[in-house]
Amino acid sequence: MTQIPMTLRGAEKLREELQYLKGVLRPQIIAAIVEAREHGDLKENAEYHAAREQQGFCEGRIQEIESKLSHAQIIDVTTIANKGIVIFGATVTVLNTHSEEKKIYQIVGDDEANFKKDLISVNSPIARGLIAKKISDVAVIHTPGGEVEYEIIDVKYC
Repeated sequence: MTQIPMTLRGAEKLREELQYLKGVLRPQIIAAIVEAREHGDLKENAEYHAAREQQGFCEGRIQEIESKLSHAQIIDVTTIANKGIVIFGATVTVLNTHSEEKKIYQIVGDDEANFKKDLISVNSPIARGLIAKKISDVAVIHTPGGEVEYEIIDVKYC
């Protein structure tokens, strides 16, 4: 499997979720299964089947997170000298040259992306168009609605 780029914050969030799943949710599910078994016939025990299904989802998520963390390429941009070039993990201030609207995006890994919080995936069209550009460059982004031009105003590694 190839390496998965991830910010330091993204890796920490995954570790926190993994700790919660293993230390809190898994024991709760096991207790629910034990309690449901005590109710008798397992064939017609909806509580038991629901708890087993929840256990399957929990174990699947644990495996998924462990796999992602084992293949993670954690990039801490705060340790990189800022040369004003857009790279993975950078926070970029852009100006839409048509609408004059300013936006601030951070380029993150796929699992960390949340467009509502202005965290864009490194594989998104916007991020691909911005990567390797410098301050004052204009990036032309191809979107379903047409081409959008963004002028890069600022690049921070924070």
